[in-house]
Amino acid sequence: MRHILSVLVNDQPRVLARVANLLGRRNFNIESISVGESEEPGLSRMVIVTTGDERTMEQVQKQLHKVIDVIKVQDLSQHSAVERELLLVKVGAGPADRMEIGGIIEPFRASVVDVGPQSLMIQATGERSKLDALLELLHPYGIKEIARTGVTALSRGASKAGTAVLAGG
Repeated sequence: MRHILSVLVNDQPRVLARVANLLGRRNFNIESISVGESEEPGLSRMVIVTTGDERTMEQVQKQLHKVIDVIKVQDLSQHSAVERELLLVKVGAGPADRMEIGGIIEPFRASVVDVGPQSLMIQATGERSKLDALLELLHPYGIKEIARTGVTALSRGASKAGTAVLAGG
């Protein structure tokens, strides 16, 4: 089963490396990981996507709690959450193809962010399945490059602490 973990950590050098190494040493596969500022100064939020059964995920969370700089761990898969990913894709597109590609990307609420003589760069955000569907439709034009951020997510609702588990607790 796919799990999305939100991990609040101290914004310190090597915290990302320690978390990734801990998971790797225990053979937990990281599908994606993103890190950025949080709502609290001095803290960053890591969003880690991994797979495993409930017992495995319990072990992952216990291991994360052992990292000194980990403040909170929340499994967003167990609660209602909003998840998004950013996609940049460069496709082959001469002047004759641009209108057609515009018609393809419009329902996805994607936008053209760069135009070259024989290419377009498109930006899209959304759930992974939406971005995969867009890529499939763009494939016939010739995908030249792709960059994806990986998943970022937050739990729904007003409470920021909500069901978070405090490290060491």
